[in-house]
Formats: sequence, structure tokens, C-alpha cells
Amino acid sequence: MSFSGFIVQLLNGLASASSLFLVAAGLSLIFGVTRIVNFAHGSFFMVGIYVAYTLVDRLGGGMGFWPALVLAALAVGVLGALIEIVLLRRIYKAPELFQLLATFALVLVIKDAVLWFWGPDELLGPRAPGLAGSVSILGRQFPSYDLFLIVVGPVVLGLVWMLLTRTRFGTLVRAATQDREMVSALGVNQAWLFTAVFALGALLAGLGGALQLPREPATLEMDLNTIGAAFVVVVVGGMGSIPGAYVAALLIAEIKAICIWLGVVDVFGLSVSFSKLTLVVDFLVMAVVLVWRPWGLFGKPQAPSRYVGMQEEPLRRPSKTYLIAAGVFGLVLAAVPLITADSPYTTVLMIDLMIAALFATSLHFIMGPAGMHSFGHAAYFGLGAYGAALLVRASGMPMELALIVAPLVAAIGAFVFGWFAVRLSGVYLAMLTLAFSQITWAITYQWDSFTGGSNGLTGVWPSAWLSDKRAYYWLTLLLVGGGVLWLRRVLFSPFGYTLRAGRDSALRADAIGIDVKRMQWAAFVIAGIAAGLAGALFAFSKGSISPESLSVGKSVDGLVMVLLGGIQTLAGPVVGAVTFTWLHDTVARNTDYWRAMLGGIILLLVLLFPQGIAGFAKQLFDRKRHAEEAAELKEAKA
Repeated sequence: MSFSGFIVQLLNGLASASSLFLVAAGLSLIFGVTRIVNFAHGSFFMVGIYVAYTLVDRLGGGMGFWPALVLAALAVGVLGALIEIVLLRRIYKAPELFQLLATFALVLVIKDAVLWFWGPDELLGPRAPGLAGSVSILGRQFPSYDLFLIVVGPVVLGLVWMLLTRTRFGTLVRAATQDREMVSALGVNQAWLFTAVFALGALLAGLGGALQLPREPATLEMDLNTIGAAFVVVVVGGMGSIPGAYVAALLIAEIKAICIWLGVVDVFGLSVSFSKLTLVVDFLVMAVVLVWRPWGLFGKPQAPSRYVGMQEEPLRRPSKTYLIAAGVFGLVLAAVPLITADSPYTTVLMIDLMIAALFATSLHFIMGPAGMHSFGHAAYFGLGAYGAALLVRASGMPMELALIVAPLVAAIGAFVFGWFAVRLSGVYLAMLTLAFSQITWAITYQWDSFTGGSNGLTGVWPSAWLSDKRAYYWLTLLLVGGGVLWLRRVLFSPFGYTLRAGRDSALRADAIGIDVKRMQWAAFVIAGIAAGLAGALFAFSKGSISPESLSVGKSVDGLVMVLLGGIQTLAGPVVGAVTFTWLHDTVARNTDYWRAMLGGIILLLVLLFPQGIAGFAKQLFDRKRHAEEAAELKEAKA
């Protein structure tokens, strides 16, 4: 840990901050104007570096290198404009979270398009001409290109600041960030403004990717890795603040650099590996900032809103016909192992479908009726899974008792995380849940002696009387059905009514004496119990568990399930979970480019059913019922 090494690591952090800032600045612009949480923004970064690789190869690594980087950024900007015009413009009136589902589908499509065009291998570009060497700093060699990147960040920050403050376009962008409807009322073509902002944001992300070409190889994992870091920077800096994004990028990059410089340090006789913190330090920073300053470093606190949420029909208790249909459906599910005795895989797939349904229903419980958007719900699923596995392996607890205790382990996690999360709202709440989930994942991933680390835990099998998959299927059906019915019953209790009151108008609910935060906190715990049960069932069904059960991907899968089915209906999460899991399994087994096909199907469903599959079915049913009531009323008057 020399002083020269410290300075060099700080300079490395400055270089990394520039590329991270470019991505975050574009993401902040897009969200500020369009209100879209653009999951595909990391894909623009990835496409930028791949296109730059091809253009450099075609134009030559000499004088054609620098024009290739600029052309790559422009190409990604054009791609962003086309995506906004063809797809996103059609769904601006859909719920904001449903727009998130569309951008997630774009991630799948773009990833497989890159795989098809460039292949699965890593692609390393040439060194930048004129900056291929290094300079000596305190006796250590430092790449000249990284010094160039250090300068790029402030230059782009200055150019974007001038664009937003010195031009008419910038004035419109800032006005749209404050009040889009007023800008439209003043005669501004809102559609083209959105297109221009989306293209600019995509261009900045593409430029960030292209500039990375001499520093790191182009890989297919860049999209999700980048979007997570970009979200953190935007939230820490303050939503909509470009200078805040730059400061946040600097802060996070420098803290990571210092962790690398520290390496392994002995603290009171214990060896602490600070280098391992680089996996989670950005989320730790975000969690601390959001708890201390919920609107970010440079963001502005929002005044209490008197707005009453969009009108939704009250939840109706199931009719007699619905109960009969549900009973028949339950009997059919119970008979599935007998009907498909010659196809054991069907039983395994059905177990996966039921577990996914319980996981999605638990997430819907806090997203729909409670109105709290969670991007880190996999934490409770994973805590339940690891809790069950560790209880059986370490303490020799019977599997039956572990199925009872494991959900309580998840409930403890939800109790702790929820206490902090309910003090925030909107995107900030969602990002704090993501931070807690990533912290939990990092601990699990690196605690080799307890959780098995990246290898996970194996040998987690159910009791002997459940060794037959059909017996385990019936147990899963019983517990999942009970869990779903329990969550549904809670929603029709006084507690459930207070949750919806707090969602629709927190000020009115508070005025009549409802402790909204306490109710939301309790909702986190209830949802955590159900998700933990799903995780425990998953662990025993597979016989093993890995850190993937707590990853961002698992949380995103839960979001997709809820939104695909429809967030405004109780049947939505079940329909979405079954549809998504079945599609994922079927498509993945029939094509190498399953992501693109799955993403295309999701995009098609988004365009055809803006309220989700179950929401669309409910609309048809309600329309038919209203038509019949109108006809009966007309006959009565006649």
C-alpha cells in the first residue's frame, strides 16, 4: 500500500468515472423527460463498444480510429431514436412500470442480436493511436489513454450543461422535466422532444461504450453490469441532476479504487479483503445516501403531494362462479401427476410454475395494493432458500420444520430492509430495495465457509416420504395454494383496506389516523414470508441452491411476471408467472436465440395488452357485464 500506488488507483478511478458518467447522464436525461426507467440503457452501452469494434476494423486502426468512435455513438443514437418511435411512443399512455417491462424485453432482443452478429467471443479492440503508450507517475506507469478519459468526463459534462442551459432545446428539456403536460399545452411537439431526448441519451451511452474499446473487451454481460451501476449513479447524484451524476460517478469510482488499493488488511487480528467490496460498494454507497438524504446528493426533496392516485375499481370478493371455477382448477392441478405419469418432466415444470406463482404473488402484494415498487424482491426468496438449506445441512433440522422456519428467516430480512425502505417512495424506494438485495447477494456470494460462496449448497433434499416427485408436487400445491389464498385474504381484511388507502392518497390516510408507514412495513414482512416460503420450496425441489437466487436477474424475473400478468388484478401475478416461466422453458429448449424470441413475445404482449394479460381479460369481462346490465335496464324500462 504505497503512496504511488494510491495515486495511480485514484487516477484509475477518475478514468472509470468518465465512462460511467456518460451512461448515467443519458439515463438521467431520458428518465427526467419521458419518466421511463430504461432497462435497455446498458444495452446501448454494449452496442456502442461492439459497433466501435467493427468500424475501427473497417476504417483501420490508424486515423480511422477516432472517427469510428464518433460514428459508433451516432449509430447508437439513431438506434435509440428508432426504438422510441417504433415502440415506446406507442406505450407512453401505459403505466410507467409497464414501460419498464418493454425496455426489459428490449434487453433480451438486443443481447441476442449482438450474439448473432458478433458471436459469443470477447472482442478486444486496438490501442488508441497516439495514446498507445504510458506515462510515468511517481515511478509507476499509467496508460496515456486513461489520462485522455479523465479529461473526457468534464468536457462532456460542460457540453451537456451548455446544451441544457444555453439553447432552446435545453430550455424545453428542463421544462418537460418539471411539467410535461404544460410544455405540450404551450404548443411544443412533445413526441419529437421525447425522441430527441431519447436519442441523445442513447448517444451518450453509446459514446461511453465506444470509449471503452481500448480498455476492455466487448462482452455480452456488459449490458446488465452497466445498467446496475448507472442506476446507482443516477440515484446517488439525484434524479435529473447531470452535475450530480458526475459527482456520484466520481465518488463511487474512487471508493472502488481505494478498496482495490487497500487489498487485504488485518483489522484487530482479522483479515478483511477490501478488494471483495468492489462487488457491492456502489450499492452500499447508494443505501447510505438514500437513508441519509432520500433525494440524492444534488436532488431536490419533493413537496408532499395532494394528488390522489389513478382511480382503480375496488377489489371485489370472488363470486360463486369464480369460486367454483377455482375449485375445479385446483382439482385439475391435483390430478396433473396422475394424468402425466408418462412425462416426469411435466411434474417438475409444474412445481417450478407454482413456486414462481407464489413468488410473483408476494411481489404483487407490495407493488399493487401497497403501491411500493421493489427491485430487490429476490432477497427474500434467496433468504428463504438459503435458510432452509442451512437449517437442514448445519443443524440437522427436519425438512418439514425447515419449511416453517425458513420463511421466518426471510421475514427477518424483510423486517430490517423494510424499516428503511418505507421511508422512501417511487424510484428511490425501488432502488433502495435493489441495494439491500445486492448487499445480501454479495455476502452470500463471498462467504465461502458458510454459504458455499459461488458454488452454493448441494444435497438439500426433501424427506424420504417426499422422494417421489409426485408427493413433493402435492405438497408444493398445498403450500403454494395456501400462501396465495392467505395473501388474498389479507387484502380483504381491514389491514388490506388501509394499504390501498395509503397507496391512493397517503395524506388523506394520515389525516384519518392511519399510520401508513407502519402498515407498509408490515406489508414488507408479510410479502417476505411468502417469498421465503417460495424460496424454501425451490431449494428442496432442486436439491441445491446458488447465489443466483438472490441476483438482480431473479428480481427482474419477478417484476416481469407481475407486469406481464397485470398489476391491477389479483390473478395477474399468477397468470404472469405461469406465462413467463412456461415461455422461458419452452423457448429456451427450442432455439439458441431464446432471449430474442422471449423478448419479442413480451413486446408483442405489451403492445396488445397494455394492462397485462389478466388485466385485458378483466376488461373484456367487465365490458360484457356492463353491456348485459345495460341491456337488462333497457328491457326493464321498455
